[in-house]
Amino acid sequence: MANGEPALVAQARQGNETAIRRLIKANNQRLFRVARGVLRDDADAEDVVQATYVKAFTHLDTFRGESRFSTWLTRIALNDALGRVRKRRVTTDLTALDTAAEADTGLAALLPISLVPLPADSEVDRTEMRKLLEHAIDELPEAFRLVFILRDIEGLSAAEAADQLGIKPETVKTRLHRARQLLRATIEQRLAGSFADVFPFDGARCDNMADRVIAALAAGIDRAPLA
Repeated sequence: MANGEPALVAQARQGNETAIRRLIKANNQRLFRVARGVLRDDADAEDVVQATYVKAFTHLDTFRGESRFSTWLTRIALNDALGRVRKRRVTTDLTALDTAAEADTGLAALLPISLVPLPADSEVDRTEMRKLLEHAIDELPEAFRLVFILRDIEGLSAAEAADQLGIKPETVKTRLHRARQLLRATIEQRLAGSFADVFPFDGARCDNMADRVIAALAAGIDRAPLA
C-alpha cells in the first residue's frame, strides 16, 4: 500500500469514506500491537486505536507528509497509550528479566511474564511450553545442564548442587547464570518465528473498527487539538 498511501490520504482529506476505510484497515494491526504493547489489555488498546483514527482524520490538515501517514498514526497511538499509562501512574521495569536472572530467582526469570504462571486450565499451553523447555534444556552443554536441573528443577541449594557435582558453590552459581542465559537465547529464537501472528487484528474485528471510526467522524466528536 506504500505507493497508494499518499493518494488515499488526499482522498481522505476530501472526506472520501472508501479511502478512510482502506487507511484504517491497512493500519489496524500495527496500531493495535503498539497500543497493546504499552497497555497490555485488548479493550484499552482498541480504545486507543479508535481514538487515534478519530484524532487523525479530524486533524488531517496538520499532517504535512514529512513522514509516512502510517508513521504519523503510530506516533499518535503511542502518545495516547503512554498518556493513559501515566494517568494510571503505572511504571514498567524493562530490566526486570535480567535483574531476576542475576538475583537467582529461578526458572520464571527465563520466560515472558505473560507466560508464567500459565492458567490452570491452559493444559495445551502448559504441554507446549514444557516441550519447548525440555528441548532447550537438552541443548545445554552437559556441565550447565546438570547445574540447571539440580538448582532450578530439583530445587537444591548452591552448596547441595556443588556437593553433588564435586565442584565449588561459586562454580555452581556461574554455571547456573550461564545456563539461564543460553536457555533464554534458545527460547527467544524458537518463539521468534511466531511473533508475526501475535495480537491479530483482522477479519470482522478490523472491519468493525472502520465502521466505528466512520460513525464517530460523522458524529463530529473529538475535535480537540492533537497533543
